[in-house]
Amino acid sequence: MTHREEILKKQRDYLYPSVATYYDDPPVMERGQGMYLYDSEGERYLDFFGGILTVSVGHCNPRVTERVTEQVKKLVHTSTLYVTEPQVLLAERLAEITPGGLSQTFFTNSGTEADETAVLTAQMFTDRQEIVALRHSYSGRSMLAMSLTAHHNWRIGGTHIAGIKHAHSPYCYRCAFGREYPNCDLECAEDIEELIQTTTSGKIAAFFAEPIQGVGGFITPPPEYFARVMEIIKNYGGLFICDEVQTGFGRTGDHWFGIEHWGVQPDIITCAKGIANGAPMAATVATPELASAWKGKTISTFGGNPVSSVAALATLDEIQERDLLTHSRVNGDRLRSGLEALREKYSVIGDVRGMGLMQGIEVVRADKVPAGDLVDRIFEQSRSKSLLIGRGGLYGNVIRISPPLVVKSDEVDEALEILDGAFASLGADAHVG
Repeated sequence: MTHREEILKKQRDYLYPSVATYYDDPPVMERGQGMYLYDSEGERYLDFFGGILTVSVGHCNPRVTERVTEQVKKLVHTSTLYVTEPQVLLAERLAEITPGGLSQTFFTNSGTEADETAVLTAQMFTDRQEIVALRHSYSGRSMLAMSLTAHHNWRIGGTHIAGIKHAHSPYCYRCAFGREYPNCDLECAEDIEELIQTTTSGKIAAFFAEPIQGVGGFITPPPEYFARVMEIIKNYGGLFICDEVQTGFGRTGDHWFGIEHWGVQPDIITCAKGIANGAPMAATVATPELASAWKGKTISTFGGNPVSSVAALATLDEIQERDLLTHSRVNGDRLRSGLEALREKYSVIGDVRGMGLMQGIEVVRADKVPAGDLVDRIFEQSRSKSLLIGRGGLYGNVIRISPPLVVKSDEVDEALEILDGAFASLGADAHVG
């Protein structure tokens, strides 16, 4: 038995079988550098999924690694019962870059925890319980997070928290109302008012949404969507919780946070993933008024950990000093242009959507029938050419492309060339009849 086979056997023997892995014969990753991952057999892969949109500034980024190493030698853990400089400095930094008056932070370890914190904050501030979320959304793995989630593949267990209502997603390619943007009167947004009137008490605590739905398949709302939704939500006394777990920290280009593209102001932002380049770190950022609504004491044992906080500060420094917000937009435009060209070439590509370095490809057969099996084949083919990509969507038929923000133009071109070959390998199936 080879070393790789031994590791895979131990994976099967000692981890929950539900822990999903990509590929029929998954690689065992040993190290990373910049845009690349290396497996136990020395194969090098161009990483265009970035650890699920988490590796913002490249694998083992030298600045992040150096500052984490220095911190590990000095102080690893205290809990929030003691004040540490890295946590305070990171909170100050988030207050500087988040939009509007968001300036006070509660640190946790994952997007799930950040979302839980945000919902509880909104409920305490409004003294209300009901939440409006979106279909096709994903919020995490806890009971509340799965209740917010509207995606049966991830909404497991059968028992969920009451008082969460799911509005139609602004999923233009598969419009629930059979309309076509821009001649649709934003029915997906307008329907939220009827949802509130007919399925809630009319007194909601918050509207909870991702700017771009990540696991849902990079579903990207029309430009006018959030402004209209905000009018409705505010009319019923609700807050807007913006889930930036996947869209935050330059991922969508030009802005620190995805929602800034829509020109509206959230009351609370949640973030994780890309904030610390792979170190466990999440944050819920609110206005002082909302933050002070949390009555009673609370702690976060690992939240704001000094090592993770330093990793986040170093990551934010890299993004800012290298102007990766602009870089993400420029190379995102290059990527998008290439994907649109593939769409013209292969009719099996039904839709290309996203912003910046967050681009999705929906793969379909005739009449928009989801083709998840073809995505399986594209995955294996692209992996054989040393390209790593992601997938999502309710039907598993959306390819998610989200390289680290440091990606170069020639690496974008290389990925597009490999994807071109992967679609070509489908033969006649690459063309909808």
